[in-house]
Amino acid sequence: MDAFLGIFRSAGALLLDSAPYVLFGLLVSGWLRVFLRPETVGRHLGRGRFASVFKAALVGIPLPLCSCGVLPAAAGLKRQGANNGAVSAFLISTPESGVDSITISWALLDPLMTVFRPLAAFGTAVLAGVSENLFSYRPESEEPRPDKSCPVDGCCDGEDCDPARHARHHTLAEKMKTGLRFALTDVWGDIAGWFLVGLLAAGFITALIPQDVLASRMGGGLTGMLLMLVVGIPLYICATASTPIAAALILQGVSPGTALVFLLAGPATNVTSLTVLLGLLGRRGTAIYLAAISLGALMAGLALDQVYRMTGLSAMATVGQASEWLPAWLEWLSTAVLVVFSIRPVGRGLARR
Repeated sequence: MDAFLGIFRSAGALLLDSAPYVLFGLLVSGWLRVFLRPETVGRHLGRGRFASVFKAALVGIPLPLCSCGVLPAAAGLKRQGANNGAVSAFLISTPESGVDSITISWALLDPLMTVFRPLAAFGTAVLAGVSENLFSYRPESEEPRPDKSCPVDGCCDGEDCDPARHARHHTLAEKMKTGLRFALTDVWGDIAGWFLVGLLAAGFITALIPQDVLASRMGGGLTGMLLMLVVGIPLYICATASTPIAAALILQGVSPGTALVFLLAGPATNVTSLTVLLGLLGRRGTAIYLAAISLGALMAGLALDQVYRMTGLSAMATVGQASEWLPAWLEWLSTAVLVVFSIRPVGRGLARR
């Protein structure tokens, strides 16, 4: 009984620390959905062997989609005219990062990890996309056909109405309300269950696994990172849910570089998505995709540990300090909001299983 109480106490403390940042990230993600027009995305990702890859990797960084949720979005981009390299870059940078995971990284990790994580995701995505386009790029034969339908209420398909007139159909307040609803229902509904699993796993690591066990197996170096890579690639976990686990690993003595390998490899792919990737990118594209994730994660992990050694910083000493800047009432209020909006998706998930 004491062990279970320890797990829930540790998980609850992580939830309180991270809730305001998760909520902020969700709000930004919802408003991106309303204000970032899909035709703009499609127009920029289908032209150029290299420029399209950089743009796709950059666009994917703030979007809050997990390794399965990003698949239909990537398929839509490909239908809109994006080339394979751009699709590969989008498939990697999007699940490895996101405004929600960046904000929770700030809450549970330290500033260096918070900055290094999206930079590593961008670099890995560019590596995969450029490699793919070096082999498979073909000049486009037709213009992209993006989805121009209204993101607020679908009142217009974007084809039979004047865009200038349609822009005046909805007020700023209506768009903000739609973005808020999308964030708290669709986005949070997709990740709420996995975030709960991540919190419980982090609580288990913190409360029950002795610090010297993890430190001796994954304290740093290439061997520990390779082991973390083997664990992370087949695992299904979103970027937000992986963050409390990474924080718990660091607190137990795992090097920040090894934790970063988990943050990059875990959300980017899983066993269930590989069949979809084969259909979307082909066998060669999927092989390049997995190789780029592995190589990029290992290089980023080794580089991050080197930065910590050169600067003399200690991730264990600074992890979680950003959350101390916020008042307790805001943490409790944000936690209550997340719990309320988690009831329905978590209940549906349990019913399905």
